[in-house]
Amino acid sequence: MTDRPQDEETPRVVIRDKRRIDPTSGQVRVPPGETSVPPGGTTGQAGSTATPGEKMSEHTGPAPEVDQPDAVTPEVADAPPADLAGDDTARQLAERTEDLQRVTAEYANYRRRVDRDRVTVVDQAAERFALQLIPVVDDIERAREHGDLTGAFKVVADRVLGLLDGLGVTTFGEPGDPFDPALHEAVLHDTSAEVQVPTATTVLRPGFRRGERVLRTAMVGVSDPENPAPAAEPAEGETPAG
Repeated sequence: MTDRPQDEETPRVVIRDKRRIDPTSGQVRVPPGETSVPPGGTTGQAGSTATPGEKMSEHTGPAPEVDQPDAVTPEVADAPPADLAGDDTARQLAERTEDLQRVTAEYANYRRRVDRDRVTVVDQAAERFALQLIPVVDDIERAREHGDLTGAFKVVADRVLGLLDGLGVTTFGEPGDPFDPALHEAVLHDTSAEVQVPTATTVLRPGFRRGERVLRTAMVGVSDPENPAPAAEPAEGETPAG
């Protein structure tokens, strides 16, 4: 084996690292000849550049961090304050309550109106039916006066009179009743010393009414007093009637 000369240098092995990211610092390496500052940092010391193929100096570290503003929690700009929200809720509750009260009152009025109309319809139907039966009752009373109300005819007559009783229809007009123009129809007039006020002394046809409603007035003969009482003189300061 031949010995190598002492003055012959040993070839140096050069390893070129072409990676763009420094595995140690994690920063982006700047290629030679470029002066642009990589995003998020600086190139390290001013004027220094990395030798091609050589690793970056240990002094080349990550760029100093730039102070970032603290994270701000987004707020809803239109969110009303708590007191305003409470006032709005109270206002809506008051409006809904007022609407409910109005609807309840309208329904109560509707029910009363329907009940009143129903009663009115029933009363009108009963009165119309009673008015149709009244002429039949007149015939029955005339037959009774003549003694013809017997046998099967009497049974039918009793049923007709029972229908009027079921409808709440009653008769009025008896001899001796005080004359009332709202209840009596005067067809005869005379005078009598036995009466002190106009009196229905003769009843030619009875009247009929249902409750307070007069279905037919009574036809009567009226007797007036022979010596009517003098009219009371008006008190001092009062105007005479008529």
